Amino acid sequence: MECELEIRRRLQGAGQEQLLSFWDELSPGERDSLLGELRLLDGAELQEHCRRALDAYVRESSSPQRLDHRMSPVPPEFLGSVRKSAPEELEAWEEEGYRQISQNKVAVLLLAGGQGTRLGVTYPKGMYSVGLPSGKTLYQIQAERILRLQQLAGEKYSTRCTVPWYIMTSEFTLNPTRAFFEQHNFFGIDRTDVVMFEQRMLPAVGFNGKVILERKDKVAMAPDGNGGLYKALADNHILEDMEARGISYIHVYCVDNILVKLADPVFIGFCVSKGADCGAKVVEKSYPSEPVGVVCQVDGIYQVVEYSEISPETAEKCNPDGSLTYNAGSICNHFFTLDFLKNMAGSLEKRLGYHVAIKKVPYVDEEGNLVKPTRPNGIKMEKFVFDVFQFAKNFVAFEVVREEEFSPLKNADTADKDTPTTARRSLLWQHYRWALKAGAKFTNANGRAIAENAGTPEADEPPAICEISPLISYFGEGLDVHLNNMDISPPFILDIQKV
Repeated sequence: MECELEIRRRLQGAGQEQLLSFWDELSPGERDSLLGELRLLDGAELQEHCRRALDAYVRESSSPQRLDHRMSPVPPEFLGSVRKSAPEELEAWEEEGYRQISQNKVAVLLLAGGQGTRLGVTYPKGMYSVGLPSGKTLYQIQAERILRLQQLAGEKYSTRCTVPWYIMTSEFTLNPTRAFFEQHNFFGIDRTDVVMFEQRMLPAVGFNGKVILERKDKVAMAPDGNGGLYKALADNHILEDMEARGISYIHVYCVDNILVKLADPVFIGFCVSKGADCGAKVVEKSYPSEPVGVVCQVDGIYQVVEYSEISPETAEKCNPDGSLTYNAGSICNHFFTLDFLKNMAGSLEKRLGYHVAIKKVPYVDEEGNLVKPTRPNGIKMEKFVFDVFQFAKNFVAFEVVREEEFSPLKNADTADKDTPTTARRSLLWQHYRWALKAGAKFTNANGRAIAENAGTPEADEPPAICEISPLISYFGEGLDVHLNNMDISPPFILDIQKV
């Protein structure tokens, strides 16, 4: 094991000796902790990381490169759509998806390594409750969708099947997430089918090219982005675990989407039927200048183009039917084959570029005082999960309905979108629509019918508060038997205990 002297030499060679500036002031325990972190930092890699961060920062500070004249939309033959595809096509894809699930060939992989900084909490986002009548957290909602999906596929094919749940965490979220799942008995899922693993951490770099000290005894570290998935799959032998279970297809998604359809049979079936090795769910942009990335081709290669990389004219460009030409909004919801992930976790991972995030990073100044900066002072480097589209041999995209499948939770309620309030409303409006379709009748305390179409999902709670457990219905199916011609006085919760 390297001693303090050897590590000091290595840091000096990398130009990062400032990380031991307060060595003489540290207790034995603090010294051990700091040395433990520093042993993980290879000198040459650290030097290269800091150089790369500075170069990226310089590029980020300059005008973004416009990609307008190099872009083309996803060709129609590689784009499926919930709205535009024929009902018999959707049914066939769903049937194929359920068939793969029933044969234990499908897994879900949750990206849950980020901190809830913008949300204003100090615990993992999956543990957050948006204020539903049931009080359920994002983790519980997702766990119950998995359980219901297994049940549906098993009933359809008269078998017993499993959808393993892989959860990529970070240094910040692993232990709290593990404790939360244990506290809740893994929400009814067999604990051997929940596999948690940790992504790598990278040092934050100051604008002077020096790694930032968060405390006298701690380097400022940050997860390497959701694109750190591919390295983490290799580091933690996750692909071997998938292969041992017979997994062929993996649905990857982000923790913050309250409407996510885990292992969506329609999406899985579409991708399998098209022979895709890589696929992405997309939603129509709400308006031309909406600040979301767009799935498209650049020089014939698939990628996500950020809104800052195209001109307003390109963003507003329309097809002959009036629809936006570049309309496939990225929602970080992906399909991969196991073979594709094996290739990515191998030699191809090193070919993924880094993106720069300029952040406010707490640090200790030269006198050892803790400083919480009021403006950005550090560079965090990260990879994006969708940067692998370029390596797909057969890429497809699948357009879904935003109000049914995408409502992310990113900000505190002081923001104007993607908040706990907007997430809660999205789910409750969805359940309200499901209940009406199933034949439910909502009445107030006086027994009078509630107007069905009062309010709007963007601005109001639904006319009647009705929450439906994922254990009862995965995506609106099977509710007639529970709700048809039923007079409901809200707030109403339809859960497994009430059936």
